[in-house]
Amino acid sequence: MEYGIYKNVQVKKPWLKIYGDMPEFIDIPDLTMYELLRDMAQKYSDKTALFFMGAKLSFSRLMDMIDQCAAAFTAYGIKPGDCVLQSMPNVPNALIIFYALNKLGVRVAMTHPLYSSTELAEFVRETNSVWCVTVDMFYDRFKDILRPDQKLLITRISDFLPGAKKVAFNIIKGRQNRIPEDSRVIYWKDFLKKAEGVEFAYQRRINPEEGAVVLFSGGTTNLPKGILLSSYNFNALSSSIAPFSNFTSNDSVIAILPVFHGFGLGICIHSILCNGGTVYLEPKFSTKIYIDSLRKHQPTFIAGVPTMFEAMLRDKNFSKVRFDRLRAIYCGGDSLSPELKARFDERLKAQGSKVELVEGYGLTETVTGCVLTPPGLYRKGAIGVPMPNMLAKIVDINTKEELPYGEVGEIALAGPTVMLEYINNPEETAKTIRTDEQGIRWLYTGDIGYMDEDGFLYFKSREKRMLKVSGVSVYPMQVEQVLESHELVFRACVVGVPDDYQMTSVKAYVVLEDPSLATDETKRILIRHCQKHLIKWSVPRAIEFRDKLPTTLVGKVEYSALEKSRITAEDLIFAEAEQAES
Repeated sequence: MEYGIYKNVQVKKPWLKIYGDMPEFIDIPDLTMYELLRDMAQKYSDKTALFFMGAKLSFSRLMDMIDQCAAAFTAYGIKPGDCVLQSMPNVPNALIIFYALNKLGVRVAMTHPLYSSTELAEFVRETNSVWCVTVDMFYDRFKDILRPDQKLLITRISDFLPGAKKVAFNIIKGRQNRIPEDSRVIYWKDFLKKAEGVEFAYQRRINPEEGAVVLFSGGTTNLPKGILLSSYNFNALSSSIAPFSNFTSNDSVIAILPVFHGFGLGICIHSILCNGGTVYLEPKFSTKIYIDSLRKHQPTFIAGVPTMFEAMLRDKNFSKVRFDRLRAIYCGGDSLSPELKARFDERLKAQGSKVELVEGYGLTETVTGCVLTPPGLYRKGAIGVPMPNMLAKIVDINTKEELPYGEVGEIALAGPTVMLEYINNPEETAKTIRTDEQGIRWLYTGDIGYMDEDGFLYFKSREKRMLKVSGVSVYPMQVEQVLESHELVFRACVVGVPDDYQMTSVKAYVVLEDPSLATDETKRILIRHCQKHLIKWSVPRAIEFRDKLPTTLVGKVEYSALEKSRITAEDLIFAEAEQAES
């Protein structure tokens, strides 16, 4: 049996009836990510691969930079089997480093640059990273967590800006990001100089099926876990999505979804580049930046999360965007409400689009999207059908036995994008991935839904306590632990509550050690405490004090009873003001 592709097995595949001319199986090249990009660069050498704030990198120039970066890492002693932690926004350096490390057989751990120092320290320890890479503005998050023998490669947003923009940026922003003398710090330009005189013939240092990338998400304990993915996983995604979305070398995307997230890295960058397309990198999301970029570049492909689409609808300048060249627009990362889809589709049509907003489904454990709505076949409430090479079924939550069409159970997935493992966590891996009697590795997602007779999947809820806030995964248990670590807090429960903008917002119910301290000042103290230890999307937007929390018959906090509430306008304004100050 070919690794990850199950061709001769007895599995129901009702979705094949709506595939049309699309093949059931797609060949996956026996290449690493670096090798696949290298082959594409040879085919489209003079074509623009990356566009960043006025700077352009052709495919050939991009590969030259990747090779130079790999040579520099080699000169500094980085070797196959090492791990480097990369914590960067969407800048060219991030992609150059990513593919250079893959060329060398070095594992790269991708993290959000806004993670707290506490979280980053844990990720460095968990991955045994020998180096870290970040942007100058995030130096303070690393300065106290690295050992004397570890190195921190510092890049700058201005590294790839054209002349006048570089000067202006450094004058305005450079002074804000000055870094004190630190022997562990290596700057990008000095780092690349180390490559001078380093020559070596390329040889494969990692097999496509071996672990190459660690992305962080959550497991059944609701704490972030390192998900180990291979080049094969990423290449399977880029190969399978191409015929599904009709990707060609003429396509382009604005990569505003982050490079450290499976959706951004897997679809908006790797899948586009490895099909010869052009990526317009945006290092930071704001509605204005994105709308301006849409107007200027008119990409053929758009991928985003519900919050992003809602934000665009609320901006008066959105009406100035034309979508005549748009060939596909996908929503993932969170549930897309029928109401939001209807409003966005109306605007798309009025502004020249011939396509509609469609939903997909995936999780970091499958790189990203593995279920997608075929063009022109939207069904209300459906998240799509399995992409080529992928299998899906609905099983009983307890027995894992497959259920009939229409019955609600746990979504299980199999195929070549399924992760290798949770790093350093064999028990959780064994719970999540189970191999059946046919040799199929099924990933049990913890997500609840059902499948209709045509193979369309419908998402209902999450079995795991995980929230999606603006498309970012938030783990209530982690927030509760941070709150309960504060001396003022006796107990805490964190839930997601409806929010017209973020879709879901974080609200904390807190029992204090001293109830007389239930004041707005205490709320401020607790929010600042969370800001210190958590990524910003995990910080509660509202805190409500309670004398006690509801519990089940066995004494566990009954968080489902608290989920029925909403954030009050007063709480929301208070929390937003607090986060704005930070």
